[in-house]
Amino acid sequence: MDRLNIPYNVHEYDWDEEALDAKTAAQKVGIASSQIFKTLVLRGDKTGVLMTCIPGDRELDLKALASISGNKKVEMVHVKDLQTLTGYIRGGVSPLGVKKKYPLYIDETVHALDPVSISAGRRGLQIFLKGADLVLACEATLGAISR
Repeated sequence: MDRLNIPYNVHEYDWDEEALDAKTAAQKVGIASSQIFKTLVLRGDKTGVLMTCIPGDRELDLKALASISGNKKVEMVHVKDLQTLTGYIRGGVSPLGVKKKYPLYIDETVHALDPVSISAGRRGLQIFLKGADLVLACEATLGAISR
């Protein structure tokens, strides 16, 4: 983001292994759960691994994601595969700095948000930035992928 001159702030908080959910993280950094975007890693039947970011107060619409990504079906990758695929562990997966660049799909609600918060790549660390800047930094595709 520095290379792209995108302004951002980093927020650190105390985390708990038993509470790695987006709603808890949102409370700890002082924003609405609709502004904290959780990063999920999936595998499509045609495209292979892909990533998505959706609001913390919503659920992923698997059919919508499959459709927008050119798959018939998508499913979550197993937690044990996260680090191998992304370089990150559960509770710290970020759409930025991923080991390998996978297609990224972000829920379209992100565009109007300022700030939006994403994981900074480790548990207890969040990045705040404009939603539009997140899309730019990640070269993401927007879509209606949550409900």
